[in-house]
Amino acid sequence: MFRTAAKRLFSSATHSCNGSLHRLRLRPPHSQIFIPYRRFSTSEDRPFPIPQSPVHPTPPTPTPAPTATETETPVVADSAPSSSASRDEAPRTGGDRYQDEQSRVLHASLTHVIKLGWTEAALVAGAKDVGLSPSIVGSLPRKEAALVEFFMDDCLQKLIDRIDSDESLKTLTPSDCISKLIRIRLEMQAPYISTWPQALSIQAQPVNVPTSFKQRAMLVDEIWHAAGDNASDIDWYAKRTVLAGVYSTTEIYMLTDTSPDFRDTWAFLDARVKDAFDLRKTFQEAQHLAEAVSAGLGNSLQGFVGKVLRR
Repeated sequence: MFRTAAKRLFSSATHSCNGSLHRLRLRPPHSQIFIPYRRFSTSEDRPFPIPQSPVHPTPPTPTPAPTATETETPVVADSAPSSSASRDEAPRTGGDRYQDEQSRVLHASLTHVIKLGWTEAALVAGAKDVGLSPSIVGSLPRKEAALVEFFMDDCLQKLIDRIDSDESLKTLTPSDCISKLIRIRLEMQAPYISTWPQALSIQAQPVNVPTSFKQRAMLVDEIWHAAGDNASDIDWYAKRTVLAGVYSTTEIYMLTDTSPDFRDTWAFLDARVKDAFDLRKTFQEAQHLAEAVSAGLGNSLQGFVGKVLRR
């Protein structure tokens, strides 16, 4: 759903800006701009002289020097594209450059999380690694939370890239595809498993819950989308709620797993996904049971009332 909404928003923006994008793509480089020579040809402005037989031969008339207008015209025509190119290649604003520096700091800080945890100290170390002043850490509104959220977004982007590039996912059954994608995603945080409880506690803080919930909702939506789910009714919410529970319980189980290469975690994951796909069958069985029970209670109640009335 999120992915579909994003595609629609992007496609509408592309449609509204189609004219400008077309000019940007098709505009030739400055070195390839062609100015017809005929504009500057003196033979076009001056008519050919009528041939006459002169009585006395005269020396050839020297060609007049080009006027100021003719010499300045190519400069004007040549400078127009360069001014347009300068607008197209305008330098980034200070805000964009500042955000880029923050991203570099956050990315460099991840290498220090294993030792320093999801802390401000890791951010300061990351700023030093990229050659920036540690004071830039003060510009992050929620320092530790910003680092965790950056990691979550980065992992989601890597997962999306894997989904788009791995053709083998299309040959898997939905349950196997979901199990594989959850495992790929959890393996990304395996190097930080010793400090991940701290990350979970940061995400659980009230001020960080909305962003954490949104990131996990986007994650399970991408996984269901990759598994071929196109539901648009109430099943859309039910499936994503169940999958979010599967992901969260597997994530917690992974924190206590001491088996080699988290083998027990992946076995636990496969069992939970199987249970999730059996949940639809369980819902149907529960519905039939409820109907039978209600019908039985109705008959019993009707018989009981009839006996009372007969008395």
